[in-house]
Amino acid sequence: MIAPHGGVLIDRTATGEQREELRAEAPFLQHLEISVREACDLELIGNGAFSPLTGFLGQADYERVAAEARLADGTVWPLPVTLAVSEEEGPRALAAGRVALAFEGTLLAVMEVAEAYPYDREREASLVFGTTEEAHPGVAALYAQPPVFLGGDVMLVGSVLHAEEPTALTPAQTRAEFERRGWKTVTGFQTRNPIHRAHEYLLKSALEVSDGLLVHPLVGHTKIDDIPASVRMKCYRVLLDNYFPAGRVLLSPWPAAMRYAGPREALFHALVRKNYGCTHFIVGRDHAGVGDYYGTFAAQEIFGEFSAEEIGITLLMFEHAFWCNVCDEMATAKTCPHGPEAHLSLSGTKVRALLASGVRPPERYTRREIGDVLVDWALESSI
Repeated sequence: MIAPHGGVLIDRTATGEQREELRAEAPFLQHLEISVREACDLELIGNGAFSPLTGFLGQADYERVAAEARLADGTVWPLPVTLAVSEEEGPRALAAGRVALAFEGTLLAVMEVAEAYPYDREREASLVFGTTEEAHPGVAALYAQPPVFLGGDVMLVGSVLHAEEPTALTPAQTRAEFERRGWKTVTGFQTRNPIHRAHEYLLKSALEVSDGLLVHPLVGHTKIDDIPASVRMKCYRVLLDNYFPAGRVLLSPWPAAMRYAGPREALFHALVRKNYGCTHFIVGRDHAGVGDYYGTFAAQEIFGEFSAEEIGITLLMFEHAFWCNVCDEMATAKTCPHGPEAHLSLSGTKVRALLASGVRPPERYTRREIGDVLVDWALESSI
């Protein structure tokens, strides 16, 4: 099986006696209330999805990640995974040495605080997101953070995230399942949108070159106007149950927060899927992008900045897929000779407008069963 990023699958989740000891200690520690993004990150540090990280980044790692997409030791790591606190909380936490981390009042972890350091929000925005505009949702979230980062190892003792989707598998569990199924090659697929025919085309193309698929939809924190995770998961299940061979696809929600960092996040998504045991990863057009901040294929081009050995996972690079009315099938620019006037292309805004009117998106855009799920949700929620 493919090695985890950095060579070792990290496990920072306390169990048994250790978990009980940490929970007993927590009431006597300084408590820090963390954001939903930090809670998502904490869970994924704890279960090894963010291997080789063992906690939130210290200053040396943070500075090099922001500037060069590498940890201080040179390991490729494209996104800062940080814990932000106020100017008052930072020195207190550092002096205490150990703090309890909570989300909405629920204890999640105990942290060994090794560092407290200031950071430059605009510098991080420019380096990581490629823009300092607050209209970018990732930049807006960054600007809203407190001004001091805490660095140090964590030990997870609980989770309150994603109660609606409790089936999220850890990297150790997906690896065990791939082994049980005898899969030698596994393609990972990242999505935060309801699945449509273009996605289906990419997935079935990937199945032609791999033993199995990990369909890994992001169900953590996203933009407020994104379709809810529970609805999206229902769409994925409907598609897989009706249009994919049984036993060749594993569906598991991924409890991560979306950053909308375009190329950097595409690289991040690939490395994390390697930790889950994927040997291949699909990177489409404008992966993890938002608005028009990134070039059409910037998310694919970033992989050329690193060696194949450093990345360690095989990339499946796809053009934009669409329905061609002349070819009468799904296609891409690589396979279809016809102009855009022959292609069915619907923006997310257009799809939402259809749903708001109670109109199912055309079947050449998405399967009828998925359209039914989306229309039902739209009518119930009165979008």
